[in-house]
Amino acid sequence: MKLHPIDIAIIALYLSSTIFIGLWYRKKARQNKESYMLGGKSLPWYKLGLSDASDMFDISGTMWMVSLCFVYGMKSIWIPWLWPVFNQVFLMMYLSRWLRRSNASTGAEWLATRFGKSGPGVNASQVVVIAFALLSCLGFMAYGFIGLGKFIEIFVPWDMIKGYIPFNVAPQYVPHVYGIIFTLFAMFYSILGGMHSIVVGDMVKYGIMTVACIWIGFIAAGQLSSHHLNVPDGWFSPFFGKHLDLNWSGIIRQVNDKIKSDGYSLFGLFFMMMTFKGFFAALAGPAPNYDMQKILSTRSPEEASKMSGFVNIILLPIRYTLIISLTALGLIYYHQMNLSDGAGGIDFERILPAVINNFLPVGLVGLLLAGLLGAFMSTFSGTMNAAQAYLVNDIYLKYVNPKASNRRTIAMNYLAGIVVVALGVFIGFFMKNVNTTLQWIVSALYGGYIASNVLKWHWWRFNASGFFVGMLTGIVTAMVFSLVIPDGELLYWFPLLFGLSMAGSIIGSYAFPPTDESVLKSFYKNVRPWGFWGPVKAAVLADDPSFQPNKNFKLNMFNVVIGTAAQCCLTILPMYLVLSQKMPLLITVGILAVIIIILKKTWWDKLKDY
Repeated sequence: MKLHPIDIAIIALYLSSTIFIGLWYRKKARQNKESYMLGGKSLPWYKLGLSDASDMFDISGTMWMVSLCFVYGMKSIWIPWLWPVFNQVFLMMYLSRWLRRSNASTGAEWLATRFGKSGPGVNASQVVVIAFALLSCLGFMAYGFIGLGKFIEIFVPWDMIKGYIPFNVAPQYVPHVYGIIFTLFAMFYSILGGMHSIVVGDMVKYGIMTVACIWIGFIAAGQLSSHHLNVPDGWFSPFFGKHLDLNWSGIIRQVNDKIKSDGYSLFGLFFMMMTFKGFFAALAGPAPNYDMQKILSTRSPEEASKMSGFVNIILLPIRYTLIISLTALGLIYYHQMNLSDGAGGIDFERILPAVINNFLPVGLVGLLLAGLLGAFMSTFSGTMNAAQAYLVNDIYLKYVNPKASNRRTIAMNYLAGIVVVALGVFIGFFMKNVNTTLQWIVSALYGGYIASNVLKWHWWRFNASGFFVGMLTGIVTAMVFSLVIPDGELLYWFPLLFGLSMAGSIIGSYAFPPTDESVLKSFYKNVRPWGFWGPVKAAVLADDPSFQPNKNFKLNMFNVVIGTAAQCCLTILPMYLVLSQKMPLLITVGILAVIIIILKKTWWDKLKDY
């Protein structure tokens, strides 16, 4: 199928709008560093929440989640806990407020509020978090770059345009050429307009995606009314036991090979390991990427919490309407699609583009392609903005030119953006596929991040040296594990990785004196965390007997539990709706309604009290 002129016009109009947005906000972004990086901390929480959700609605992740839904059915809702997706609930309930109270611009700058601006390990701790932030940002950019290239290649075969290109491209690098083209659009508007243009661009993209997702949902529901899905027993149920118990024999034999290679057959064990890792990852707070930058851009701690809660509401129903709809159409028309990987197997990441290419009407194809291109561009631009902030704020302005003028700072932001994009594209050339890159990010790199970042919130004796040693131990161990352990098995090594990183954090902390008491008291009084802060709490109360310590641990954890249940309901509700599973749909709506009433009393009404 060739793209219809109407679809091409819709895509061209969207790409043109991104250029206009970048030019429109160029002057506003150039006002000062804070305006460029954080939108001047003037943007309302619902705009930032929509933008944050839009950044998470990425093309590579959507391709991956459609492939998961095709293979695992309703049980696929649990696999994104690898990130973990429920970290947004922890942020919503308390961590976003804690982070925003710092008034920092980046994660590295936040460390100064926790460990001070000088002392043993302070510079080293900031360097290691900058290194981690840049590694993770570049990893996410490469991950998005791979997905985009594979996606575009299906709609615009290289044979159609190679006659117009003055150089030869090896077949394996065709997706990378497409990736570079659309990366340039993302780079243009985000570098020129900073956070302001990123947020507005995300809002435009989200509007397009909402219309497209609802439209495709109606199409899928209509097709399901006259077609039966040929899937194994248990595919329609989100519940599971020790084993996955999905047998595709006699339906699509290669799917069983996919389940085996993913390593999810012992689903009960996989779920326990994923939840164990996810709990500590969520306690660690946001990683230093676009999510953290959006939290730091909010107007107040209360709005930071509202923003993180809004992300779930605005993202999950729309995204999973698209995922289940494309999955259903892929199952119905599976035998009419070419999903071969060229080696006798199936490339499951081709399901999403194949369905769009073959079974959607003119107009919707253009909207969906524009939205998914925008999904790539918003994720890419948000990640690039975070990387720029670290390079300029925490390296250039701190170590190279602390007295740089506003004009010079903006110029360095432009240069940093170009360098980051070039590195992300370069790394993308060495990544095999979306799933491999994803596994490396969530199981290896992020595995080394967790221990130090849990302790920094919850233990007073943890110092900058402990942070540095713990992070370095975790990241180096994670890198070694990623080289010697097969992709599907990295998760099962997490307890050892976590234990080594935790040991490094504790040994590093006790090898050096505690953080200066004045820094600890300032942090504790300003952020008001709960945890193991006894000596610091006593010192603060001695200075100010009227100080009220945070006693909300139990309430926060209660809200996290029921908030996670609400998140699951928001995920599965559109799936039941499209599949016309009436009784499960009614039960899900009922549970969600009860949870909303409870959270109104235990969370929303108490935002200013925490």
